[in-house]
Amino acid sequence: MKFLKSHFALSRSQQNGIFVLIALIILFQVVIFGMDYLPSKTEPISRERLEVFQQQMDSIEKARPEKKDTIYPFNPNYLSDFKGYQMGMSIEEIDRLLQYRENGKWVNSTEDFQEVTKISDELLAKIAPSFRFPEWINKAEKKSKIEHSIPKKLEISDLNMATAEDLQVVNGIGEKLSERIVKYRYSLGGFVDAMQLKDVYGLSPEVIEKINLRFAVITKPDVSIRNINSLTAAELAEIPYFNAELARKIISYRNLHERIASFEELSKIDGFPSDKIDRIKLYLAVE
Repeated sequence: MKFLKSHFALSRSQQNGIFVLIALIILFQVVIFGMDYLPSKTEPISRERLEVFQQQMDSIEKARPEKKDTIYPFNPNYLSDFKGYQMGMSIEEIDRLLQYRENGKWVNSTEDFQEVTKISDELLAKIAPSFRFPEWINKAEKKSKIEHSIPKKLEISDLNMATAEDLQVVNGIGEKLSERIVKYRYSLGGFVDAMQLKDVYGLSPEVIEKINLRFAVITKPDVSIRNINSLTAAELAEIPYFNAELARKIISYRNLHERIASFEELSKIDGFPSDKIDRIKLYLAVE
């Protein structure tokens, strides 16, 4: 015991030194841990800066490309269970296709694939762009589309014999227009040429083209082309596109100039329908 006591006996100055050292260690620990709880001096962020920061984050989020499932091109005739499941097909839909193929049949189009599998339009729209069929099938489909796009030759009917109901088979002609065509035909005594359809009020050039695909002037009225320099005012007034007043003006002009030399000369007469010269030539000639 005296041996241990001699080794651990400390002098007064040593004890004071140890006490001071322990006190410094404790103080140092208190300072270190206390600094973590000191309030930091930070400037408050304004609302405007927060809004700018939020807009920047939103723009970055919008610019980020959406993650899409990539479906590589494939021939649907060789669709496996796993690939069909990956694309979102049900077991029943996959089984229908596999059963169809086991019977030695082939899917040759997107329509065939949906008919066999019974998948929804939404899923078909998602996976159909990845379908790749053999080249000979694509050529056959293209040929079929071209053949269907060639309009079949329609049976031509007589425009002068057609009733209002007959004319209504043309797309764009209703009850009123068809009756207007028949009424105008009656006033002419029958169409001499299909170009006279231009004078029917309400008929557009597009509809006239459609009429010409289904109708033509087959039975023509008994009309002879007459010399404008030999007709009287009364005879001129009976010709389509003329009336009594215009007929008198033409006779006066003819008497003043001794004769009419050309149709272009008629355009000098006030009220003469110059835009209808091509139809007037169906009835008159300048000789």
